[in-house]
Amino acid sequence: MKSFILLFIALLFSGITACKDTMDSLSFDISPDSKSQVIEKEVDGIAFKFCLLNEQGNPATVFKEGENFSFYFSVTNKTNEKLYFLPMFAYTDTQDNGFCEVFTSDNQRIGKPFIFLGYAKIGIGAYPFDPETNCVFEQQWIDKRDSTWRWKYGDYESNHQTPLPVGDYFTGIKSRFQFYDAYLDTTLSFKINFKIQ
Repeated sequence: MKSFILLFIALLFSGITACKDTMDSLSFDISPDSKSQVIEKEVDGIAFKFCLLNEQGNPATVFKEGENFSFYFSVTNKTNEKLYFLPMFAYTDTQDNGFCEVFTSDNQRIGKPFIFLGYAKIGIGAYPFDPETNCVFEQQWIDKRDSTWRWKYGDYESNHQTPLPVGDYFTGIKSRFQFYDAYLDTTLSFKINFKIQ
């Protein structure tokens, strides 16, 4: 009986460790010291790319004081299946996922470059995601637009942010990604540490 209890505890511990390893593998981050300036991961045939772009459109994690930068996030269907993908990561009224939000390195919230005004709640059929389809969201930190704009079926307006002062910052996203018809349903977390100097 004692052997059975020890075996049960060992199996339980192994399962918890494996589960933690799986969860950790779905969390990705980079910093100015990283070899790559881009987070690129593929999960079950869906490719994710997250980075910041400098004013020349190149991925970067170090920017000059006064320089504008852009958030770049893409999702690509690398499967051979026709899927449907509602991009809830960008429709931030339904979840507080931190998308395009900037914080100081000591967790002080700076804000987002936009205000999300809502989205048209229509059926999933309006969001086809065919093989090799790429869904891209790109947004400048300093956005000078005075009118609202639309991305997919969501409406946005500028927060009229100003250049960030010298310092260390981070941005990220933690969101549930669902691809219908139930091909992939997972929560992923991405974090970019960056610097203004």
